[in-house]
Amino acid sequence: MKKIFLVFVTIFLMALNTQKAFAQEKASASSANIVQTDTVTQDDYRVKILSDYLAQRNSPLTPYAADFVENADKYNLDWKLVAAISGVESTFGEAIPVNSYNAWGWGVYGDNVIRFGSWKEGIQTISQGLRERYIDKWGGKDIYQIGAMYASSPAWAGHVEMYMNNIQDFALRSPKDTLSLSF
Repeated sequence: MKKIFLVFVTIFLMALNTQKAFAQEKASASSANIVQTDTVTQDDYRVKILSDYLAQRNSPLTPYAADFVENADKYNLDWKLVAAISGVESTFGEAIPVNSYNAWGWGVYGDNVIRFGSWKEGIQTISQGLRERYIDKWGGKDIYQIGAMYASSPAWAGHVEMYMNNIQDFALRSPKDTLSLSF
């Protein structure tokens, strides 16, 4: 009986810590923070959340949730940013130029289209480009400063932030789906 009680206390404390982490992340997401420094692991809750979120939207990007998180960590970006941009630019990869794997509007001007060889290549290129060009080279410190350079619409950054917050809210609504336990 004592052992069962300790297991339940442990589960409760883990769930409480997970909810605290989500609440802290939600606070940073609402301020349009673009930096995330967590490390990807095989059971990374961010991958599960993003995969489930994209699956609910029937996104062709669903199998690439780990690539989003891995590249976000590699380029020191918020793990939700590149996926959120795909939401704004292409409804999460559903409406893209033919054979382009370009869900981000990257280099798309009229008939001019930059094409990627795969979703994985697109995710990596966008993540690297955001870090190297928009943040390091041009000094973008948040989504709004990046948006002023990235997109012609002044509403772009607000829409990206909305999707980032939607992803975070999705995680908060389903914490049991992100808490894995093994005994």
